[in-house]
Amino acid sequence: MRVKDTLNLGKTKFKMRGNLPVKEVERQKAWEDNGVYQLRKKLNEGKPTFILHDGPPYANGDIHMGHALNKISKDFIVRYKSMNGFRAPYVPGWDTHGLPIEQKLTQQGYDRKKMSTTEFRELCRKYALEQVDRQREEFKRLGVAGDWDNPYLTLKPEFEAQEVRTFGAFAKRGLIFRGKKPVFWSWSSESAMAEAEVEYHDVTSPSAFYGEQVVDGKGVLENGTTYLVVWTTTPWTIPASEGITLDATFDYSVVQPEGEDRKFVVATELLDDCAEKFGWKNVKTLKVVKGQELDRVLCQHPFYEDRKLVTMMGDFVTTDAGTGLVHTAPGFGEDDFYVGQKYDLPILVPVDDKGYMTAEAGPDFEGVFYDDANQISLDKLKDAGLLLDYMPYEHSYPFDWRTKKPVIFRATPQWFASVDKIRDEILDAIQDVEFFPDWGKKRLSNMIRDRGDWVISRQRVWGVPLPIFYGEDGEAIITEETIEHVAQLFEKYGSNVWFDRDAKNLLPDGFRSEHSPNGKFTKETDIMDVWFDSGSSHQGVLETRPELSYPADMYLEGSDQYRGWFNSSLITSVAVSGKAPYKQVLSQGFTLDGQGHKMSKSLGNTIAPAEVIKQMGAEIVRLWVSSVDSSADVRVSMEAFTKTSDAYKKIRNTVRYMLANTSDFDPKTNALAYDDLEPADQYMLIKYNHLVADLKAKYDSYDFLDIYKQIMNFFISELSAFYLDFAKDILYIDPEDSHTRRSMQTVLYEMTVGLTKLLTPILPHTTEEIWPFLKEPEDYVQLAEMPTPQHFDNEDAVLKTWEGFMELRSDVLKALEEARDAKLIGKSLEARLDLYVDDRNKAIIDALGADVRQVLMVSDLEVHAIADAPADAENFDDGVATKVSHAAGEVCDRCRMTTQDVGVDPDYPHFCARCAKIVRENFPETKGVEFDDFKAED
Repeated sequence: MRVKDTLNLGKTKFKMRGNLPVKEVERQKAWEDNGVYQLRKKLNEGKPTFILHDGPPYANGDIHMGHALNKISKDFIVRYKSMNGFRAPYVPGWDTHGLPIEQKLTQQGYDRKKMSTTEFRELCRKYALEQVDRQREEFKRLGVAGDWDNPYLTLKPEFEAQEVRTFGAFAKRGLIFRGKKPVFWSWSSESAMAEAEVEYHDVTSPSAFYGEQVVDGKGVLENGTTYLVVWTTTPWTIPASEGITLDATFDYSVVQPEGEDRKFVVATELLDDCAEKFGWKNVKTLKVVKGQELDRVLCQHPFYEDRKLVTMMGDFVTTDAGTGLVHTAPGFGEDDFYVGQKYDLPILVPVDDKGYMTAEAGPDFEGVFYDDANQISLDKLKDAGLLLDYMPYEHSYPFDWRTKKPVIFRATPQWFASVDKIRDEILDAIQDVEFFPDWGKKRLSNMIRDRGDWVISRQRVWGVPLPIFYGEDGEAIITEETIEHVAQLFEKYGSNVWFDRDAKNLLPDGFRSEHSPNGKFTKETDIMDVWFDSGSSHQGVLETRPELSYPADMYLEGSDQYRGWFNSSLITSVAVSGKAPYKQVLSQGFTLDGQGHKMSKSLGNTIAPAEVIKQMGAEIVRLWVSSVDSSADVRVSMEAFTKTSDAYKKIRNTVRYMLANTSDFDPKTNALAYDDLEPADQYMLIKYNHLVADLKAKYDSYDFLDIYKQIMNFFISELSAFYLDFAKDILYIDPEDSHTRRSMQTVLYEMTVGLTKLLTPILPHTTEEIWPFLKEPEDYVQLAEMPTPQHFDNEDAVLKTWEGFMELRSDVLKALEEARDAKLIGKSLEARLDLYVDDRNKAIIDALGADVRQVLMVSDLEVHAIADAPADAENFDDGVATKVSHAAGEVCDRCRMTTQDVGVDPDYPHFCARCAKIVRENFPETKGVEFDDFKAED
């Protein structure tokens, strides 16, 4: 027999290395084959409901790290809720309509104009479903649990029907109207765009300052010799100019520079700045007038002799830059449009769908791309002697978020959903919503408060058609009867039926209208904005699926969705039901590269989730998600994943130690009641239960970063650096069935079970690997319930005593480390510790009721009064002083203590008295028998 055969060396088949890239796939297959998600759902029947509604990712291309952050965060919440008393089904979804899919097919060589609309739409549908399948497998590989076999897709007939009914709810309230006003127009997509479809980038534009001759000064300004100095950053829009906007409250100076016959008008506050720009010298101010006095002054258009420009009062003019007089083209700007409406100006739009100037702009501009028209305008102004200055001007400008090309403001006939009419309702609904972070409420409120009416029509084919008919007189027909009939057709046949049938066959049988006395009808050809698609999901999914409920408990998406899905869903929900579609909103930041730059394939700085999974496993991505502050932008790097991998190993190996040392423990027969536990074990059980309460509170508030921090701190500081450090002297050395060992195993086992459950939302593959090694009734940890924190009558007193002791222990550890550095000792078990304490610390030691020597992991300990501390003792100024020396005696070959009683039992010459007694009583066959370890020494 060897000495180690008398030790309780823990054994487990739980492997040190996880081999995650391989084992995760096997485990996921087992979950799927055994229907674990469905089993959990069945267990939760009848419980309170928690619905996290999935914001649909766009079905195009592989998932990126932002997708992983989003889906894994959702999975944390759904898994936790499912194990903590809630029925929490998760239905993933996809956004499957829209321009990017049309563009993909064009790139693949399909020509939409050479096939029927239905044929092209069928290709779009097929492509979208292929992308859904592709992304679905990638999401499942992340370990995300959900109803993957029955997701919601915006192209499904039942969804499209509900979207039409949502449109009908708007129409019923008088919120749908057709109008011509400037919208974001993407010439690269040939379609109008919603605010949520544009992103802003800094650009440099040609900023022009030029004069416009006064022809009717209304008795305030001289005709012919006075020029209003106008400013624009879009010279290409001058052909559409109809007026000049001033601020009624500003002071404007009429000035004449030295050497000039002309007089000029600029905002007084900007006069010095303008004079310097234009090189004016000895500027003479002739008069100062209020903007209001200049209302309806007429000027000559710089390009067209037959067009006069009117001055108008507007509230969007500033003195931050420019001249205080703004070139105004109602067809090319929202502010311009509204002020132009007030003054009954015509709306000119001399630019076509592809961004080229039309004949309406005149022969100098016709056929020229709008951006190239900037130079033509500058040249014409210069030739006319009107250009005072031009310079590059850097500013933020909207871009098409799909094509990455700049957009223009362009007035076109479009269908709108009125936001203005229900703005107050929407703002009121926000007040009932809880936001994480809480600043989200203000951000969404401000966006709703400032947004204009919603342009919902798109000049594309891959989407849900606008269910609008037209009579013979051109009047739009939108009735409850026609809307419901179209919805039923879509439900039965899908929205392709709109393109397969003529208008009459899409209307109810026998339908008649005063607008079509001859019974002839036409239909709208535009489709609905894709944000109307996804924004209707509360009706298409939450309201219709029996396992879900409306409103949802939570929407969780990136912070860009305050102007996207959070926004569109809120508007549609209030229009339909008068309430928000969600009770809580959680927003996350963007994923950036390690240097804080936006990830982009063109820059080569992307890290795909699949890349990390292949090298390290999905568990590392999941643990990383818990370790970052996702309320702000998150940096992603392989170094970060390597660091996370190290943290994972710490968790795994600590659990492995705990499993090994409870492998001979049966909780049914070996567990001790709290009152029977050893003092250190009581303390550890209290600490663990406080952790349970804290972690559950953090899960409830979605603070995954704090969960990660607390778990890692518990594993490193409380377990590895303290409890498990001195545990070896009990678990290995004491008799197998001893009270001290069973006491510690009771706590170890309870902690292992509880921590395994608490880690399951984050590391489900690993915790399922751990679960079979525990003696628990559930087949899968996912089918278990979260631990409930326990409280004990004496816990406050126990905590207070042990926290006082931990301060004392900190002093001791420092003293032992210094002794080690001085080569006085090697390991702490070689040390004798003389501990000098004041009355307070003595009371703490006495109150512990524990073997302090064992807990401090020294071989010899003697406690003295602080007054007896020798001069060479290290004094810590907190009522504690220490003196470390090498312990006297020999090292016991069983417990590795240095003691003076090694060999006192002649039958066990290599053991201390404690070990000799244990071995004699538990292994009587060894009495007087030489251990194999020592035969070589004879």
